Amino acid sequence: MTTLQAFTCDDLFCFNINLDPLTETYGIPFYLQYLTHWPEYFILPEAPGRKLIGYIMGKAEGSVTSEEWHGHVTALSVTPEFQHLGLAAKLMESLVEISERKGRFFIDLFVRVSNQFAVNMYKQLGYSVHWTVIEYYSATSGEPDKDAYNMRKSLSRDMEKKSIILLPHLVRIEDTE
Repeated sequence: MTTLQAFTCDDLFCFNINLDPLTETYGIPFYLQYLTHWPEYFILPEAPGRKLIGYIMGKAEGSVTSEEWHGHVTALSVTPEFQHLGLAAKLMESLVEISERKGRFFIDLFVRVSNQFAVNMYKQLGYSVHWTVIEYYSATSGEPDKDAYNMRKSLSRDMEKKSIILLPHLVRIEDTE
């Protein structure tokens, strides 16, 4: 049985941040910034014995005065031995609940176009592709950079579902801000 716990500063030093090979690697200051500014968006599932088996971190962003005010999933990671058990979906739902309570219009995230397992999971959770971002992820070992989907899920405040309208053209990362 796992439970969802609030993330604390101590947790940064208790586990390997790179829980799976597809999660982006950030420095400790990056995680501390998120924990300081958006602690409610930093959650981890914990197995018996306080074994840390994953995390989700996000933030609130966009313009407060416009329909762009939203929750953003920055990272979602579950250790390989605990994948395919519904933990990622449970963590995603926790961010939806937080964003609903805070009056956000939608949730968004970026995912590698090539990560079909994750793309399909997000679609099953009600997310749709908003646009494709060219070369969003930096590649390693001389490979080309990887494209990403910006996927979104409309929340109850977005009654007209404006936030999830598909933009069919390709964009660059600087065009998404």
